[in-house]
Amino acid sequence: MKLSDRTVGEELNFLLTNRIPRHALTRFMGWFSKVEAAPVRYVSIALWRLFCDVDLTDSAEKRFSSLHAAFVRRLREGARSVDPDPSVVVSPCDAIVGAHGRVSDGQVWQVKGLPYSVADLLGDTSEAEPFRDGSFVTLRLTAGMYHRFHAPHDLAVEQVRYISGDTWNVNPAALKRIERLYCRNERAPIAARLQAGSFPIMLVPVAAVLVASIRLPFLDNVGNVRSGGERARPCSAVFAKGEEMGWFEHGSTIVVLVPKECGLCPEIAEGSLIRMGEPLFRLQEP
Repeated sequence: MKLSDRTVGEELNFLLTNRIPRHALTRFMGWFSKVEAAPVRYVSIALWRLFCDVDLTDSAEKRFSSLHAAFVRRLREGARSVDPDPSVVVSPCDAIVGAHGRVSDGQVWQVKGLPYSVADLLGDTSEAEPFRDGSFVTLRLTAGMYHRFHAPHDLAVEQVRYISGDTWNVNPAALKRIERLYCRNERAPIAARLQAGSFPIMLVPVAAVLVASIRLPFLDNVGNVRSGGERARPCSAVFAKGEEMGWFEHGSTIVVLVPKECGLCPEIAEGSLIRMGEPLFRLQEP
């Protein structure tokens, strides 16, 4: 049977981005992206823009000291509009919408036919319980996207748990081939509570190849989440809807979990683009 061009392309993508020394390459990329020498900076940013479909028109800066500085760029004022409706929970980031829907018996899925446990993702059974009958959505940030993420509603962060792990790529080619991929990768579940109705919400930033670095300045304004070791850290940070919470050092994924009192907005569709501040969930009427 002849394989389609798409299948061949996916297989090649999977091999090139996963059958490599992932940790070593990720550490190298972390160092290399911060090199500020002009030749390295010019070439690396040019290649990134060429291959990653980068749009810098909404960036606060137009010149960058390094590839890393371009990755973690801030937006110019007014570049995103945050839905002000208090019944709406917005997207915390720019992303491509992935798997989404209802949580079924404590399980969700990364692609059709490949489920995984919410408790496994969060690293704690009791913390998964509020979302047993809730909803979830997977938000994938590509390498060229804006990499900072924001509060999806007025909320208070109660805990951040760091879970060490692998650095598998989180693109569709890998999601179809690696079971429980999000539960294998490094991640930092952020447990928070919405001011509206005091409902729990969980944001789970998941690191990936070339991006095993999640920054949460409200938790540690010097290092990344890894610097505190693998543990749960209580927190009392408060954020207004749309306020910046942290960033990835490259593209990756955020899994958002909400309880049954929140329902997915009907316009959410797999494969569609969503921007930070656009409607994601809606609080249900009592």
